[in-house]
Amino acid sequence: MNFKQILLFISILFADQITKWAIDFNMMLGDSITIIPNFFRITYLHNTGAAWSMFDGKLGFFFVITIIAIILMIYFYRNTEKHDYLTQYGLVLMMAGTIGNFIDRTAFHYVRDFLDFIIFGYDFPVFNVADMALCIGVFLILVSVFFEQYYGGGSTCEK
Repeated sequence: MNFKQILLFISILFADQITKWAIDFNMMLGDSITIIPNFFRITYLHNTGAAWSMFDGKLGFFFVITIIAIILMIYFYRNTEKHDYLTQYGLVLMMAGTIGNFIDRTAFHYVRDFLDFIIFGYDFPVFNVADMALCIGVFLILVSVFFEQYYGGGSTCEK
């Protein structure tokens, strides 16, 4: 990883853990604060599963899957072409998000979630900074694959 990628990794991990700590310290489980009516709330929840609470309570499963996922992400990162920055940054974001939620699962046996959006009337599942990093990372990798597929040569962009 280059310096910018290490800085991004540390920043995401720090932002994830400090926001979770702040919510945990200042709110009671289940509390909700409306920020933008009918659009955004801060709602403090514990998630013992994955996205949308899938595999609820399967802590051992998450430990194994997380370790495998981190190993695979490191492998793919190390084997990414040097000029494929979108994939590299995507994997860095995914690693930071994965480790951020892994810290929670290891320390508390649940993940602390608090970002609660209502989008077009749909109350989207509550999530956190690590989840955002994971989603943005996946998006960057998909964009990289799109560029590779349709324009050839991968997704080069400035460092």
